[in-house]
Amino acid sequence: MLKVFGCILGRDITLALRRRTDVLTTLFFFIIVVSLFPLGVGSEREMLRELGPGVVWVAALLASMLALERLFAADFDDGTLEQMMLTGQPLALLVLAKIVAHWLLTGLPLVFIAPLVAMQYHLSDGAIWIMMASLAVGTPILSLLGAIGAALTLGLRGGGILLSLLILPLYIPVLVYGSGAVAVSMIEIADTQPYFYLLGAFLLLALLFAPLASAAALRISVE
Repeated sequence: MLKVFGCILGRDITLALRRRTDVLTTLFFFIIVVSLFPLGVGSEREMLRELGPGVVWVAALLASMLALERLFAADFDDGTLEQMMLTGQPLALLVLAKIVAHWLLTGLPLVFIAPLVAMQYHLSDGAIWIMMASLAVGTPILSLLGAIGAALTLGLRGGGILLSLLILPLYIPVLVYGSGAVAVSMIEIADTQPYFYLLGAFLLLALLFAPLASAAALRISVE
């Protein structure tokens, strides 16, 4: 099973790197949104520090959604998805491999890019480290939850809009606690541990149930 997981993971990463435009689009979208926001609201230091955590997290959330519609679409169009269902391997495991590949290509780069763009918001070094940690825990949740929506809307006309309507409400708790951890870190007497405990709990629940739910949704969509 681990060999199959590694095979699907490597395959998806290899195919994505052959279409580098899709990967770079997500990264540039994130950079542009975060960079343009200060031009619209002004350059006041204190205001930017207050708005920075929320802006970075909203940009990361939207950037993560850009590639969700293509998570299963290519395999569905060329029949690969049906072949995966006939392999005898647990479909949830194969789905998890595709989700991990999606996160490695769209979520993990945001973790490393965030400190560079966050400097525009005059965040302290401690707040930047907390931002990286919250994104590292929170972006996998976005990919896991997004996979459910991508599976449910697979093959539907206008699926991108429907995907956004389905997934955005589920993203709200991750957005609140992820940006909240960064905002609280700028207050000396505040503790960020409760935020990370909640994000960790969300991640564990998503790891347990999201692949199973996505696999069930894929079976419905293929049938």
